[in-house]
Amino acid sequence: MRIGIDVGGTHTDAVILDRDNVIAATKALTSANVVSGITDALDTLLKDGAVSQDKIETVMIGTTQFTNAIVERRELAPVAAVRICLPSGQGMPPMIDWPSDISEALGEHVYMLHGGYLYDGFPVADIRKEEIDALIKDLIGKQITNIAIASAFSPMNAQPEKIVAAKILAAIPHARITLSYNFGRLGLMERENAAIMNTALLTFSDKVVGSFLDALKNRGLHCPAYISQNDGTLMSADFVRAYPALTFASGPTNSLRGAYKLTGLEDAIVVDIGGTTSDIGVLQGGFPRESNVIIEIGGVRTNFRMPDILAIGLGGGSLVLDEGRTIGPHSVGHKLVTEGLVFGGDTLTTTDILVASGAAEIGDPSKIESISKDVVSQATDTMHMMLDQSIEMMKPGGKDMPVILVGGGAVLVTGGLKAASELLRPENAGVANAIGAAIAQIGGEAERMLSYRSISREEAIQKVTGEATDRAVRAGADIASIKAVDIDETSVPYMDEGATRVRVKVIGDLLSGAAA
Repeated sequence: MRIGIDVGGTHTDAVILDRDNVIAATKALTSANVVSGITDALDTLLKDGAVSQDKIETVMIGTTQFTNAIVERRELAPVAAVRICLPSGQGMPPMIDWPSDISEALGEHVYMLHGGYLYDGFPVADIRKEEIDALIKDLIGKQITNIAIASAFSPMNAQPEKIVAAKILAAIPHARITLSYNFGRLGLMERENAAIMNTALLTFSDKVVGSFLDALKNRGLHCPAYISQNDGTLMSADFVRAYPALTFASGPTNSLRGAYKLTGLEDAIVVDIGGTTSDIGVLQGGFPRESNVIIEIGGVRTNFRMPDILAIGLGGGSLVLDEGRTIGPHSVGHKLVTEGLVFGGDTLTTTDILVASGAAEIGDPSKIESISKDVVSQATDTMHMMLDQSIEMMKPGGKDMPVILVGGGAVLVTGGLKAASELLRPENAGVANAIGAAIAQIGGEAERMLSYRSISREEAIQKVTGEATDRAVRAGADIASIKAVDIDETSVPYMDEGATRVRVKVIGDLLSGAAA
């Protein structure tokens, strides 16, 4: 048996799975103290499922806490951003395009050193010992222990990052260091940004992971714990301590994976309607379609692997305005139970429209008797039109596809959707995100620029697959179960030697008996 928990901005959802069967599920409002919300969910689950703690083999948790920390500019530690690239790259130093409030929160400690490589393995410059010594002296003087190191083309050759990190650790043994090559993808500034953001979260990560593990221990759960990352796979708790930024956008990913598990459809459009937004994504081969554009987190460009999600302001707590012609984007969120009309509040929401239409029995229907039928009809039409338009935008190649409705707000869809070839409302759709967390596997990804003139295509793919496999194993995967699920080859024009960018993603099952 395994437990899946997804902590969202409005609700905390949790399920117990016995192999593929949901034997208990709960949905509760997210508390200000996230850990207390998790412990409450665990209490409800174990009681409702009549399951003893020793029967639970693993616990998987999806959380938005690290994303929220970046967006809200809180719990961020001062960071030294070290770039190894001189004499090139001097005109665009680290964090040059960051919003001022977040760069100031991190301290704007920027250092640029000579070194790095070009895409073909040719060195940009030699590393200079005196520059590293000056860097270490300054770090000690400023008492900075969180350090992000990025080097030009480090996914091709990470030695400059490793050399500088080793010298820093020799002088500052308790330093917390993120090396950008561990984020895998080419593109210096985006990879560097990812490393800096990750480093800023390391102290907070210790606190969050420790709290999660304490919550499980306090409920008598001594099994391994894993945390969802943004590509639909898992990381061990220790791995998250080192790479908290990989959890960004794990919520929508879990919903898509849960929709796949509930329906068995590998190719479909998933609409996850929550309390504030509707997230629309595409399943391809049972996994979320990845976005191929630069992703911004809190206003900062990154190279994270993110699902291609279209979010619109339609949820169970969305405000209904203009006689039903305008819905959202503002929402009462988790305050729906006090501010919605059916709960005795004074704000007209989509949930009030749902109850007024007779499609659901929630709260006190007498509170919404004054809503005219015209407003109810118009608002219902507006909701369906918003979803139809968004689904059309997400269709791969414009072809018709089945649509899976999940999330607690899926009840808002009372009629059909014109954009769907088939509309599915699976059982337990309200906790699809927690189910997605519970079924997730371990993943790893690697990317390199290689020349098919100097190495065969088969050898190149094998080399990159080996690197991706190593990352999956470090994250907690059973090496015997690992398989490649995505191989992407892109020829790079205007470069010598027939350069090709090769990216490989692998997944595998959890290593049984792995420690948290």
